[in-house]
Amino acid sequence: MGPLTALDVAAAACVLLGAGLAFAAGVGMVRFPGTLARMHAATKPQVFGLLLILLAMGLRDPGWTVVGMLLLIGVFQVVTVAVAAYVVGRAAYLGESPEDDGTASPFSEPRA
Repeated sequence: MGPLTALDVAAAACVLLGAGLAFAAGVGMVRFPGTLARMHAATKPQVFGLLLILLAMGLRDPGWTVVGMLLLIGVFQVVTVAVAAYVVGRAAYLGESPEDDGTASPFSEPRA
């Protein structure tokens, strides 16, 4: 194994930050009250964390084939998460209990 380059250090930093954001998204899913707050925690940091990890993969192997595939993965993730968040938010809104309906966490208090 050769000496570390600046790209190796940048890739490691992106992986660590991306993993931290994904972990924060998981903690937010368990800790936040209500569907809308959990939806925010599940989408924003998770997508940014994934994009950072994809960037790290692109930095480690900067070939066109790999970078092209990583770009496609990133675009599809951003689009599908946006659509999924819209659908979940709309369902919570139409269900007339968007703040605390207890549907997004197994640790929620049961409804009376």
